[in-house]
Amino acid sequence: MGAAWLMISLVPTPFMVAMIQTAAALPMALLALPAGAFADIFNRKKLIFSTLVWRIVITGGLGLITVLGYTTPSILLIATFALGFGMAMSGPAWQAIIPDLVPREEVPEAVMLGAVTFNITRGIGPALGGFIVAAIGSGGTFLLNAASLLWVTLVIGSWKHTVTKSTLPEERLIGAIRTGIRYVRNAPEVKNALIHTGAFAICASAMWALLPIVAKQHMGLGSIGYGALLGVFGVGCFLGVIVLPWTRRRFMLNHLISMSVVLFSVVLFAMSYFRNFPLLACAMLIAGVSWLALLSSLMASLQSVTPSWVLGRVMSVHALVFFGTQAGGSAFWGFAAGMIGLPMALTGAGVLLIVSLALTHRYKVTAGERLDLSPSREWTLAPLMTRPGMEVGPVLVSIEYRIDPEKAPDFIRAMGPMKAIRRKYGAIRWNLFRDVTDPSRFRESFTVESWAGHLRQHDRFTISDIAILERVYSFNLDGRPKKVDHFIAEPVPKASVGDLEIEP
Repeated sequence: MGAAWLMISLVPTPFMVAMIQTAAALPMALLALPAGAFADIFNRKKLIFSTLVWRIVITGGLGLITVLGYTTPSILLIATFALGFGMAMSGPAWQAIIPDLVPREEVPEAVMLGAVTFNITRGIGPALGGFIVAAIGSGGTFLLNAASLLWVTLVIGSWKHTVTKSTLPEERLIGAIRTGIRYVRNAPEVKNALIHTGAFAICASAMWALLPIVAKQHMGLGSIGYGALLGVFGVGCFLGVIVLPWTRRRFMLNHLISMSVVLFSVVLFAMSYFRNFPLLACAMLIAGVSWLALLSSLMASLQSVTPSWVLGRVMSVHALVFFGTQAGGSAFWGFAAGMIGLPMALTGAGVLLIVSLALTHRYKVTAGERLDLSPSREWTLAPLMTRPGMEVGPVLVSIEYRIDPEKAPDFIRAMGPMKAIRRKYGAIRWNLFRDVTDPSRFRESFTVESWAGHLRQHDRFTISDIAILERVYSFNLDGRPKKVDHFIAEPVPKASVGDLEIEP
């Protein structure tokens, strides 16, 4: 709030004010994937602690420069970007520690509580900030924010975090990023939630980007009035806490998401034409309820369908989608407001939100409360004559099945989920072959980048995957497959011209 209000005081144009949102959200888009990999392969507590210290230094420095009167629009944007950098690097780790704090069956409620806390403070903070800015200016607001982060740092420092050590070597950063992207690409329950998130964020960003302009230039409000509007938004989030459990019992998850999108589009239409403070405050109240209901439902879905080993990377992709579309959307709607006017830009955002609902309707979001994502330890490795090095590869795994030809179509359909599992857990290629001389003989094969990657596949198999595995095995005439082969690629030198000359 302090940054947006300071910018509107320095350069009162829609584009520059909207760029505050872009500068805050852009690091989330640029650093989301590395941050997710860091959250999964390094100590999450240490990562969060170090980024908190970074944010204290940047916020305190910006506050000091502002108090001294040296802040320019460029400095403000750079500092906002630097703060976004700290939040981007710790964001996936914050989300990934939730399953470490509560039992898995309580994860949806914990995610909702986190969303409630964040959005209430997002509303109450600027409301209080309006009074603080009026009293001591934006510089004092920045310094107070730095002081508040000290308390969070102490809390994280006192958290007794237990780290489970794996016998396998840690994944390397680039490989971990590739694994995370591969998981998202082959997990439809994750992709569907991300599609809804991006479609909503790119339209909803118009509210955050243009609300300061609506408050100051179209309604004549000061910082206190602008903060009050955001405070009402926070109250709406609090009401969402009361309403959401009731609606979740009475409506299916995808119906709840659709209703939230429609309500938020109504808010954008209201912002286009309402110039009465009570009416706009009612719209912000609705915005808080629908914002909380939609984003907490999507976040809870991602948390409940993703195992712990890749949760940081999935949440980083979520951050990439959410903040990337929000950053681009904020800049776009700020530019559009300057070109076609504020009412038309907000109306266009509302119309586009309704259109996006129709386009994303077929991508169903999964609740996932019934999944058991704890490691199964069911998929064991057969005894080996030699023990390969961890980094050798690629590795080819071949599994032979004997299937009743009459049941072959059902078997092939059952292999669809198995293909997704193999690809999610590290396979770079997967195929199912049928013997042309024996219609009952099938061979599943998949390739993994390294021997360590294949061993990680064993660790990543979950209890909920067992049902899929047993379904596939039920078609095998001999029960479980008895022939499972592992091959490691051997380097072969390139042929030269002399090698092509064969002695007679």
